Amino acid sequence: MLQLSHKKLDVYQLSLRMIKEVYKATAKFPKEEQYVLTSQIRRAVISVCSNIAEGASRITKPEKKRFYEISRSSLVEMDTQFEIAIILEYYKTGEMQELEQSLESVFRMLSKMIDNLNSNPTGH
Repeated sequence: MLQLSHKKLDVYQLSLRMIKEVYKATAKFPKEEQYVLTSQIRRAVISVCSNIAEGASRITKPEKKRFYEISRSSLVEMDTQFEIAIILEYYKTGEMQELEQSLESVFRMLSKMIDNLNSNPTGH
């Protein structure tokens, strides 16, 4: 494995741990959702950490910001999909508190990273 700087970011490490929680939560969904909601949520959580890594590897602030925004958007997508799972009674709010706390924490961290890049949007 490469020893890259993004692996030291708290937001990246938390997003990796969140993948395991998402997989545990979606494993409880009905089998008929395997290729629909389950797959969509799992792809979204993988997108979160993948875009953090890709953003961290970019040189310019606008490029970094773009990937962090994509990561945050994937997180929002995942949150929406869990709301759908709640409506369909596949998931109950509070069922996996660690996952729900991770969602909130990663969202806050990404928002802060984006805000920090906004404070000086040009240059490297």
